[in-house]
Amino acid sequence: MGNTFTRYIKQQPLSCIVIAAIWIVCMIPVPETPLSNVRFIDKWTHLVMYGGLVFVIMVEYGRRKKTLQLKRLLLGGLLAPIVMGGLVELAQAYLTNGVRSGDWIDFVANATGALIGAFIGIPLARYLATRNKDA
Repeated sequence: MGNTFTRYIKQQPLSCIVIAAIWIVCMIPVPETPLSNVRFIDKWTHLVMYGGLVFVIMVEYGRRKKTLQLKRLLLGGLLAPIVMGGLVELAQAYLTNGVRSGDWIDFVANATGALIGAFIGIPLARYLATRNKDA
């Protein structure tokens, strides 16, 4: 497993940074800001975080491959972030001593963002992989 994990970090460094950033941001207390008054700002934030994560995963995958394995891309690039979103919500509910709360509507926003990221990212990954064939 260590070899697979290390290889993933080398192949997808930006994705790993985004994953770590999401975990950190989701586990620390959220300070009050002027944006706190924006309706559903937390849901929009989840949507953007997970959409961005999936988009980055897709782009990094497409940049290093010559052909896309769609099943692998959907499992690792879409399903894994959705599962991570559920795990983050459970961790917030059970591991933060009430500082953060798990919210299943946040999970829906995570999954929606991931789907939007895939909708944009898969065609771009396909284009990048096609471009790699020519190189």
